[in-house]
Amino acid sequence: QVHLVESGGGLVQAGGSLRLSCTAPGSIFSLSDMGWYRQPSGKQRELVATISRRDSTNYADSVKGRFTISRDNAKNTLYLQMNSLKPEDTGVYYCKFQVFSRDYWGQGTQVTVSS
Repeated sequence: QVHLVESGGGLVQAGGSLRLSCTAPGSIFSLSDMGWYRQPSGKQRELVATISRRDSTNYADSVKGRFTISRDNAKNTLYLQMNSLKPEDTGVYYCKFQVFSRDYWGQGTQVTVSS
């Protein structure tokens, strides 16, 4: 059973920070490319950031310079550090692991940024 556990979402004022976490089974963690996606209410899910098995990273233009994706291999945990949050960052955030072209998704965690 593959189960990704997300945490760290919440309500924060503009300019504040949050850190999201996503823990995966060790059996897939080291084999995975992984990333964070978000889905604002009523809109399509969009890519936020990715990190490969070789630690190369990519970010959506809207979050560059504010968000940092990282992972802790010892803890089998993926992180998204979000700083200088804006109201437009509001949405449900999902972690995703890709192993041998198969996708595994977290349950989602709500991030709400107020003005």
